[in-house]
Amino acid sequence: MQVILMEKVVSLGQLGDVVNVKNGYARNFLIPQGKAKRATDIAIAEFEAKSAELKKAQAEVLADAQAYAAKFDSLMVQITQKAGVDGKLFGSITNADIVDALKTQGFEIDKAMVRMPEGPLKQVGDHPLTIVLHSDVLVRITVSVLGEATI
Repeated sequence: MQVILMEKVVSLGQLGDVVNVKNGYARNFLIPQGKAKRATDIAIAEFEAKSAELKKAQAEVLADAQAYAAKFDSLMVQITQKAGVDGKLFGSITNADIVDALKTQGFEIDKAMVRMPEGPLKQVGDHPLTIVLHSDVLVRITVSVLGEATI
């Protein structure tokens, strides 16, 4: 199915690109989320009429994300969890735990924004993670997992 992108979609294209995608991807994700429209002649003409304001709105969202990213500069989040003597945690630290810890420090993000390439944290120590505030704005933070002694 041919769709016209209404915003930048990672690994697919930029605002205004006409791309071919699978029918299910378009019907179930791109169109309902407002990321794309079917590429009909009417939709393309409508997009060209609105393209300046769509680009301006997208630039504002990007600028907001970059301003918010500046607040994350060299941020370290400490999370305490029960651990054994070998430094292995009883349980694990997930992206939801990181979002809760950030919320106590005054940062509002979704748990889908936290990228944990190696999965949940299961070891005491410092772990570098990435937070995706916008498709073009990535922030590196350090999560310091502290072991709580068990008796």
